[in-house]
Amino acid sequence: MAGNYQAPFHILLVEDEPVIRELVRSMLSDGSVDVVCAANGLEGLKLARSQTFHLILMDVVLPQLDGISVCRIIKSDPATSYVPLYMLTAKAKKSDMESATLAGADGYIHKPFRGAELMALVERLRAGPVKTEPA
Repeated sequence: MAGNYQAPFHILLVEDEPVIRELVRSMLSDGSVDVVCAANGLEGLKLARSQTFHLILMDVVLPQLDGISVCRIIKSDPATSYVPLYMLTAKAKKSDMESATLAGADGYIHKPFRGAELMALVERLRAGPVKTEPA
């Protein structure tokens, strides 16, 4: 039985809108996927540093510390830089996407997003080579 056990896929969602937090959590959480939510940038940063995640979904516009700044901090820290980080935001201008890319974001998902798009991202990351913490 233990041979069939697959460790949960941990996702950190940093989103200030409660409706979107609950929507993403209910869409992705299925027993094999665990979604932990943060309502602002500082809380998200603290969680990213204190727990191990396989994916971080980050809004750009956040209270206390914006998503681009949090992304830059996470991606500049060797303890968290390996975690795929996707911006999940309505800010769709080319300059916004460039800022996210320069901060180290691995991808960009536009709001309103399709549930299938998020689920496909999770499945792709789960199936691919898992990035692990540096030794």
